[in-house]
Amino acid sequence: MVFIAILLGCILGAIVGANAPIISYTYSSYLAIAIIASLDSVFGGITGVLKGEFDFKVFISGFFCNSILSILLTYLGNKLDVDIYLAAIVVFVGRMFLNLTIIRKYYIDKWSKKFKDKKEQKAASKE
Repeated sequence: MVFIAILLGCILGAIVGANAPIISYTYSSYLAIAIIASLDSVFGGITGVLKGEFDFKVFISGFFCNSILSILLTYLGNKLDVDIYLAAIVVFVGRMFLNLTIIRKYYIDKWSKKFKDKKEQKAASKE
């Protein structure tokens, strides 16, 4: 179910992106950091589903709070002429890689177990 939602989101994003107006350079840093924060929440949600710990309220609140906080950090950094948004990028990208590692290990273990079970069933049927 989650994968269908991700696929539909990607298709919808591609359609909207192809028809959306071009974002000016002034706001591109805000959009970039918001996208990175949102992707971090999505990867965290997928990891939560795989671990059986997913909570929709936590996902939605994290999605919006992370995005808003990162945009505010970018705004503050622009006003102070300091690249504060880089700290948010480092944290979010680090968490994305950690969640991707958890997702990858989950599926490697799942597929390894599946192939091991098939191999054992073949060996049992030959006996």
